[in-house]
Amino acid sequence: MTMTDPISDLLTRIRNGQQVRKGKVSCPLSNLKISILKVLKEEGYIRGYEIIEDEKGKQIEISLKYFDGKPAIKEISRISKPGMRVYSSVKTMPNYKNNMGISILSTSKGVMTNFSAKNANIGGEVLCRVY
Repeated sequence: MTMTDPISDLLTRIRNGQQVRKGKVSCPLSNLKISILKVLKEEGYIRGYEIIEDEKGKQIEISLKYFDGKPAIKEISRISKPGMRVYSSVKTMPNYKNNMGISILSTSKGVMTNFSAKNANIGGEVLCRVY
């Protein structure tokens, strides 16, 4: 079965895993997913991730993070979808929840947060937002 939106699948697996208080969730491997997870780890939304090989092929195992029994990620949602891509310039860079949350962008310099993209003075595709 082919997947039309693997990023949305990753975000849904994280969201569902945190709703049922799982310690780890796994998803199929891709370089873009690794880049998104790297940003989430740097910003402190997940504990970490590792690449494992099992009967399904290469997978990413994501360790979820909780504070006092509550998930570190309150809200995670996809912005740019395959049917409607959303791009942002430096001037129209989205800020989310009064700069308490982050937007993750795919830029010409790689995947980064909206704050890093503003500092680097580059725009890009708004992949998702996290709070």
